[in-house]
Amino acid sequence: QVQLVESGGGLVQAGGSLRLSCAASGSILSINAMGWYRQAPGKQRELVARITSGGSTNYADFVKGRFTISRDNAKNTVSLQMNTLKPEDTAVYYCNADVMTTYFIPGDYWGQGTQVNVSS
Repeated sequence: QVQLVESGGGLVQAGGSLRLSCAASGSILSINAMGWYRQAPGKQRELVARITSGGSTNYADFVKGRFTISRDNAKNTVSLQMNTLKPEDTAVYYCNADVMTTYFIPGDYWGQGTQVNVSS
């Protein structure tokens, strides 16, 4: 099995910064893309940022210039540096990974989520 564990959420004032981290472990042969999604109360889960194993990134328009995604392929980790946070960034943030397991079975895995609250 594969587990994703997030850390780094919390409460911050508008304009502040947080850094989220996610570590993947378990029966991992390789990881293609890793990413961060978020879900605010009453809203659908949406993509925040995504990064491939080769380092190509894509960001949602609402975080461009404020958030930066990065990963360490050797450690199977992905991070999200969030700057200039806004109250509308308040949400549960989920880590996601597109994994090829050691059983040669591909899978899409999610972390349990970490809460980010931005006060005005």
